[in-house]
Amino acid sequence: MKVLFVSVEAYPFMKVGGLGDVAHGLPKALKGIGVDVRIIMPKYKLTKKMKKKLKFVARFKTYIGWKTIECSLWSVIEDGLQYYFIDNPFYFYRESAYGYGDDEERFIAFSKGVLESIKYIEDFTPDIIHCNEWHSSLIIPLKKIYYEEDNKYKSIKTVFTIHNIMYQGQCHKDMLWMLGIDEEKYYKEDELKNNEGINMMKWAIKYADKVTTVSPSYAEEIKEENNGFGLSQYIKDKGGNFEGILNGIDYGVFNPEEDSNLFRRYDINSIQLKRENKNELQRELNLEVNCEIPLVSLVSRLTEQKGIGLLISNIDELMRRNIQLVIAGTGETIYEESLRILSEKYKGRLAVILKFDTSISSRIYGASDLFLIPSKFEPCGLTQMISMRYGTLPLVRETGGLKDTVKEFNNLTGIGNGFAFKNYSAIDMMEALDRALTIYKDKELWNLVQKNAMLQDNSWNLSAKKYYELYKKA
Repeated sequence: MKVLFVSVEAYPFMKVGGLGDVAHGLPKALKGIGVDVRIIMPKYKLTKKMKKKLKFVARFKTYIGWKTIECSLWSVIEDGLQYYFIDNPFYFYRESAYGYGDDEERFIAFSKGVLESIKYIEDFTPDIIHCNEWHSSLIIPLKKIYYEEDNKYKSIKTVFTIHNIMYQGQCHKDMLWMLGIDEEKYYKEDELKNNEGINMMKWAIKYADKVTTVSPSYAEEIKEENNGFGLSQYIKDKGGNFEGILNGIDYGVFNPEEDSNLFRRYDINSIQLKRENKNELQRELNLEVNCEIPLVSLVSRLTEQKGIGLLISNIDELMRRNIQLVIAGTGETIYEESLRILSEKYKGRLAVILKFDTSISSRIYGASDLFLIPSKFEPCGLTQMISMRYGTLPLVRETGGLKDTVKEFNNLTGIGNGFAFKNYSAIDMMEALDRALTIYKDKELWNLVQKNAMLQDNSWNLSAKKYYELYKKA
């Protein structure tokens, strides 16, 4: 089985969010069960050390409308995985994957570049092209339009994974000329057209052989009109060719026994060493050094979807509890400014880190007692899996993948790996927090929940097997 895994971010070369972890962890697990999987992504502005590793593969051309786009293809083996890079300095020589005014054009160029580059990869014609999110969605319909008669492409099947249906690649119809397609044939409501504009994700859903999303619960949720952001009917129309497969995390990357970012490493048999990590993080963040105070944390994009509005509007109520709170992440300006003000108000009890930093994130996972995820909706979520790996108990809203992975602890049966609340409301969130804080006072019970969480298998192993079966069906 040969799979070309397409993503605009992939660890360790570019990671903005969870997609970067998925595009490394899933291919790694697939390779572990015998799949010849190779990752292809844009060639961003890399460090000198990374650039030195790259090997030149080929030069080729593709087109955006009437414009010729000069590209080159590079490769490297990193962490046992084969990566390919599409290079065009004008489009991809950037510090980040997203956030530029020409993102739609950049990813059209990337999609066309990926399709053309397949001709130049020796000894590898994929059985499956696995595209992720709208950024690479155009590969699927454009393969059918431009390459269907090419023998190298005829037998290639396509899989499309929706990581967050809210982001669909919608843009103005003025972008149509870039695709070079027959507008009369394809600019229609049952094709690419959407509200007098273009919807790239919609088009990929139509033409993909298989469509997946990142958790079973989210797969059901987005079939509902109020959760599908306009695409619920197209999802339902896929029938048995659509399913939810839960994401995992890379246990080699997220491992408290080997994590060099921690103050003190530990495992399930030495979980008491978390206390040392807690004390050191408290010192680092100028919080009162006291192991008995529950340390609650949140590492997230600061957006409405992640429930940051619910958190901030109820932070006074939160801080009435005897807790310390650590919030790390970047996002919407209004939330960043609010958190700056609140960190001054609750100095010594609330620490706010307005940056994305993997080392501080690891220290937060390793030191915290509770990990708060009050999302409005959550396709899968990885942070709850990471926190459990570190023995930090998740407190989540029951939605999407959070619902699939976190089960409320029952102190009568001893079953459960965290705490959960159903409704997106302050009352429900606070009740869940109070339940957790009650358990926290009983160190024996708390230790049992920690061990339950650390024993849960959230690795990619099971998911990789499910994807392999999906590829075979395709």
